[in-house]
Amino acid sequence: LYANLLERGLSARTVQHTHRILKEALSHAVKWRLITRNICDAVDAPRPERKEMAALDGDGVAIFLNAAEGSPYRDVFFTALYTGLRRSEVLALRWPDVDLERSTIRVTAGLHRLTGMGLVLLPTKTARSRRQVTITQELVDVLRSIRGSQMMVKMELGPAWEDTGFVFTKTSGKPLDPEKVTHNFTSIVRTAGLKGVRLHDLRHTHASLMLQAGVHPKIVSERLGHAGVAITMDTYSHVLPGLQEDAAERFSKLLSGRRNG
Repeated sequence: LYANLLERGLSARTVQHTHRILKEALSHAVKWRLITRNICDAVDAPRPERKEMAALDGDGVAIFLNAAEGSPYRDVFFTALYTGLRRSEVLALRWPDVDLERSTIRVTAGLHRLTGMGLVLLPTKTARSRRQVTITQELVDVLRSIRGSQMMVKMELGPAWEDTGFVFTKTSGKPLDPEKVTHNFTSIVRTAGLKGVRLHDLRHTHASLMLQAGVHPKIVSERLGHAGVAITMDTYSHVLPGLQEDAAERFSKLLSGRRNG
């Protein structure tokens, strides 16, 4: 089965998910004595190769934001960069999730395009993914501007405006198409000469820059909605060597100052 799925072009990660579901289902069958053994215990699922992460540095961020200035999805990219939210989470944001006075947003769902169903709003996969994220004043200003623009368009269109409640919408009020957002991002980074950068890498950029700024990994983990800080540490281990050296140097200076005093 797994070999056939791979031959059909499915990714190793998808086959691994299939393996986990089958194993869980058959474990219940064993418990209920419908079968005597779980055949999945004798099968090794393919291990997906970890994709190389391409986080932007400060200069890369400036280049990208300048290149994205004329894009209709510029505010989507800005939000992803300044929060670390996934594409689906950014596009699923609705105004009741946004508290501009307290500078926070609540992440509760993701917007996905499903075959035969169109755009579907689905709850986040895990409890950790449902989270509150504090946002910067720059993003607060961007969101205020979006809300003001929506109110103007709503008055102009009248009944033609669809009040879906989404933060990021088309001029009609309908939610944005995730694939069109990604296609536009790809075009921007290609034009800007930022090769190999994906939309999801804005999330990696947010986390990497925060860790480099000295933010505690647990806080970064909470902002990203990771199941635990270990996942954050493993994913961004490439950033940690420099942080470890900086921490050791600070520790040395602290004790050196005490000894000299």
